[in-house]
Amino acid sequence: MSRPFLARLPVIAIAGIAMLAAGACFGLTAPAIDGTLLDLIWTGPAAEARLAEMDQASRTAHFWTTLIIDTAYPLAYGAFLAGLAARFAPARFARLAMVPAALVVLLDLVENTAQMMALKGAGDVLWLKTFVTPAKFGMFAAAALLAGILGLLALARFALRNR
Repeated sequence: MSRPFLARLPVIAIAGIAMLAAGACFGLTAPAIDGTLLDLIWTGPAAEARLAEMDQASRTAHFWTTLIIDTAYPLAYGAFLAGLAARFAPARFARLAMVPAALVVLLDLVENTAQMMALKGAGDVLWLKTFVTPAKFGMFAAAALLAGILGLLALARFALRNR
């Protein structure tokens, strides 16, 4: 059974670089947003309070940051974590090892959609953040932990094989 495309070393490297680049771009847009990103707020009521503090320019900057950067970011970190997990897992479990990373990307994109709708005044959906944001961060931790543990196990197998 062949390994998934994301498990290829060049793909993992490109995804890692893209993840770092997208992460750095958040810092470039922070002054225009003028405060905490909605992504970092864990509950609907707190996100609604933050949204009420924003002027129209901040909302517009936040909308475009979410649409462009915060769509690229989960795709990049998801590909990176899925690729690492798939590369380090035993071949027969490679696709299964990618599931947590895929789920965190899905959760992040659901959260982004709710935030963009709220930023454009298209609906009262920030209540979703109370459930989706903690699930996203929890699944991210699980995906990162899985990739790290699988990486350490692969390193141990390599070290034991080459004694």
